[in-house]
Amino acid sequence: MLRPIKEVYSSTEYPDLMVGLDSPDDAAIWWIDAHRAIVLTTDFFTPVVDDPYDYGAIAAANSISDIYAMGGTPFLALNIAAFPPKLPSEILAEIIRGGAEKAREAGVVIAGGHTVQDEEPKYGLVVIGFVDPDHLITKGGAKPGDQLVLTKPLGFGITNTAIKDELTSDIEVAEVVDWMKQLNQVASQLAVANDVRGGTDITGFSLLGHASEVARASRVGMQLSFSKIPFVSGARKYAELYKFPGGAFDNRSHFREQIHLGSGISETEELMLYDPQTSGGLLLAIPPDKFESFQTQALKSDQSFWKIGEVISGHGIEISR
Repeated sequence: MLRPIKEVYSSTEYPDLMVGLDSPDDAAIWWIDAHRAIVLTTDFFTPVVDDPYDYGAIAAANSISDIYAMGGTPFLALNIAAFPPKLPSEILAEIIRGGAEKAREAGVVIAGGHTVQDEEPKYGLVVIGFVDPDHLITKGGAKPGDQLVLTKPLGFGITNTAIKDELTSDIEVAEVVDWMKQLNQVASQLAVANDVRGGTDITGFSLLGHASEVARASRVGMQLSFSKIPFVSGARKYAELYKFPGGAFDNRSHFREQIHLGSGISETEELMLYDPQTSGGLLLAIPPDKFESFQTQALKSDQSFWKIGEVISGHGIEISR
């Protein structure tokens, strides 16, 4: 019988592996010296939009985001892709171009990669970055009193489902595509500058799923206010039409035992918080004495943010109206 992978690569056997299989974090961290560690991650997925250039850019932004989520600076990447053999070369070129130009925006060099044939397109990146071990952001770093900030709105999954059903306006499509293409670079830099130690990015497990991982890893609780949580403009409308992707129901089934809903929150609103995101924003636990500084710097940098709650003692996540 094969040994579980966590047994094969134990943290005691590889002490320089600062973050790995024992942690729910977004990327692996390998210690180099007192001031540097390597951050390594990979991600890829099927198209979420019709435009091949936008798909490539979104996939690249999503892949790079795991480096930012841990307070790192990305610098090198490899393409990883699977394309149908009948896919026109012009479409393939646009996907790769979208990824390359988004990587260049992030200061990342794509140095090669690998492509295989598959029936459905898939594209993403392997990304390497550096991080200062003393400024590492992990899911286990949140503390009671930290202010919870979200740097992008939610509702990408709902809107993308509505796009597939041809219900959305051009304005709604452009809005969600623009958000998904946006790098989390500035948000990460501001987090590091303000001594943030707890955080993650919001992707497929949804806000509540990823917040639950932070709460559990940090051994804390959270209080969230639904009225303060931002959504893209079409999310509520399409949620009322029950245009939830299947992942929203999977997320609720997996994480709901840790969630305590206050009175007045409907099932539709609950599911909106379980909506899986593609290339979502960062959820940051900002030390209370640094929040004003973060706010000032974010406004100067034109970095979007919403204060949605607070870290508390205890466990689980409480959601009030």
